Amino acid sequence: MKGETNGAFAAERARMVTDQLSRPGRDVTDGTVLRAMGRVRREHFVPPALRTRAYADGPLPIGEGQTISQPYMVAKMTECLQLRPEHRILEIGTGCGYQTAVLAEIVAEVYSVEIVSKLAREAAERLSSLGYDHISLRVGDGHLGWPEAAPFDGILVTCAAPQIPLTLIDQLRLGARMVIPVGPQGKNQQLLCLQRTPSGFAQETLFPVRFVPMTSQ
Repeated sequence: MKGETNGAFAAERARMVTDQLSRPGRDVTDGTVLRAMGRVRREHFVPPALRTRAYADGPLPIGEGQTISQPYMVAKMTECLQLRPEHRILEIGTGCGYQTAVLAEIVAEVYSVEIVSKLAREAAERLSSLGYDHISLRVGDGHLGWPEAAPFDGILVTCAAPQIPLTLIDQLRLGARMVIPVGPQGKNQQLLCLQRTPSGFAQETLFPVRFVPMTSQ
């Protein structure tokens, strides 16, 4: 069920928080994010053959050419959104649903879009079985977002776009943030934090990254 921390992996989750996320040099300091990362059972979001590596300090393959992001990356992107419990968040790229679950531990509603129907179906079943009942998930093109549910209090993009999708900026509430990797596949990408302003958006470059590409239908 949601938030359970019992079982064989509980100690590994605790070490992940202290050794990977909040240690000097990583400096994830938002207590709400750290608690969420300590509650979500990452071992349920990786293929069975990789469960012993679920809390490794790096990404892992999940099939269909996709990956589950490094725990630190999940935590840092989540922290950058400056989430509050009443927020409604849009995620682009559900993947296995791990980042989705972390968001759902913090906010009131999560809307998530996944272009690969097999991953979307498996993530929906997994999240439901774990008790996350305030997540809406659809199969679709992430570039389009979820316009009928907009505006959102934050948007988190888990795949790299070649340029900033203005359709997503338009779905942000004024003052809200979007975190997105931008750059070509397999080459230099930058993790950006954007904030919607009355005249467009303000942009901050966080650090270099490498994500799978954002694709279209």
